[in-house]
Amino acid sequence: MITNTVKTKTLKKKNQDISTFLAFALLPLSGFATDVYLPSLPSMAASMGVSSIQVQLSLSLFLISYGVSQLFVGSILDSFGRYKLCLVSLVIFGIASLVIASTHNIYLIYFMRVIHGITTAIIIVGKRAYFVDVFSGEKLKHYLSLFSIIWSTGPIVAPFIGGHLQTHFGWESNFYFLAAFAFIMVILELIYSGETLKHFTSFHLGNIAGVYARMIRTSSFSLGIVMLGLAYTMVMVYNMTGPFIIEHHLKLSPVVAGYSSLFLGLAWMVGGFAGKATINRPFFRKMFINHGFQIAFAAAMIISISFIENLYSMIFFAFIIHVTAGYTFNNYFTFCLGKFPKNAGIASGLTGGITYVIVSLLSYGIIEFLPAKDEHNLGYSYLILAIFAMAVMTIIYNMKEKNKE
Repeated sequence: MITNTVKTKTLKKKNQDISTFLAFALLPLSGFATDVYLPSLPSMAASMGVSSIQVQLSLSLFLISYGVSQLFVGSILDSFGRYKLCLVSLVIFGIASLVIASTHNIYLIYFMRVIHGITTAIIIVGKRAYFVDVFSGEKLKHYLSLFSIIWSTGPIVAPFIGGHLQTHFGWESNFYFLAAFAFIMVILELIYSGETLKHFTSFHLGNIAGVYARMIRTSSFSLGIVMLGLAYTMVMVYNMTGPFIIEHHLKLSPVVAGYSSLFLGLAWMVGGFAGKATINRPFFRKMFINHGFQIAFAAAMIISISFIENLYSMIFFAFIIHVTAGYTFNNYFTFCLGKFPKNAGIASGLTGGITYVIVSLLSYGIIEFLPAKDEHNLGYSYLILAIFAMAVMTIIYNMKEKNKE
C-alpha cells in the first residue's frame, strides 16, 4: 500500500475563480493537440516524404495513448493529488512539442505524440476532477454540463490558428504554438492554482481494481461511454480526412481547410448548447430523435453527391451531423462524470480513456476502409456510425425497460 505523505501547496480561496478559469482553459488541450495541425497534414506528408496514412497515424497514436493513459491516471491522481502532476505534465508536453517542431523524423514524431497523449491525459483528468473536488450540487452539475461546450473551443479555434500558421510559417509553427501555450500555463498555474484533493485515497491495487470493476459493471455507465466514443468518432473521421478532401480533391488551400474545421467545431458547440438547454427533457425521446436526424442527414449527404459535390454541400451536411454528435456527447458526458462523485478521478479517467480508445480504433479503422478520397466516403462513414449509435441507444433503452419489470 502506498499513501500520499508529501505536503503540497493547496488552492487558496481568493484564487479559486482564477484557478477555475485556468482549469477551463486547459480542458480544450486535447482538441488543440490534435486540431491545430490538421490543415498541415498534407504539407507534413509532403515535407517528410511519407504517405497520408503515415502522417494520420500521428493523430491515432495520440488518441490511443491519451485514451489508454486515462484508464490509469485517475487512480494515481486520486492517490497523489492533481496539482504537481499537472505542472510536471505541462512542462513535459511543452518539451515534446519543441522536439516535434525541430525534427522531420516521422518515428520520433510518433514517440513524442505518445508523450503528448500521456501528459495530456494527466492534465485533462486532473482538471475535470478539479470541479468535483471544489464544487457540489447544482453548481457542479452546471459546470459539468459546460465541459463539452468549453472543450469544443479547441476544434473551433485550433484549425483556424493552424491554417494561418501553416500558410505563413509552415507546419512546425503549430508545435511551437503548443509549446508556448504549455509554458504560459505552467507560469499561471504556479501563481494561482494549488492542490484541491481533500481526501487522498490509498494507492492499493486491489481496492482500485474493485472500483474499476464496479464502474465497468454499471451498464448505464459503460454503454454511455460507448455513445461518447461513437459521437466523437464522427468528428475525428472528418478531422483525419477533411483536409485531404479539401486540399487534394477540391484543390483548395490550407486556410480554407482551417476555416472549414473551425466552422464544424462551432457545430459541436451548438450541439453542446442544445444539450444543456434540453437537459430536463425526457432523455430517450430526445436522444432517439437526435439519432434519427443523424441517419437521415448522413443518407441525404450520400444521395446529394449525384446532384452536387463541392465544399459547401460537404460542410452543410457535416455541420448538421456534427451538431447531433455534440448533442449526444453533452448529454452522456454530463451523466458519466457525475455518476461516481466519490471516485471522481477514476470516473473521469475511465470516461475519457475508454472514449478515446474507441475513437482511435474506430476512426483509424474507418479511414482504412473508406480512405480520405471524397465527400462520398465521408458520407458513408457518417452513416455507418449513425446506425451503430442508434443500435446502442436501442440496447440501452431496452435494458432500462427490462429493469422496470
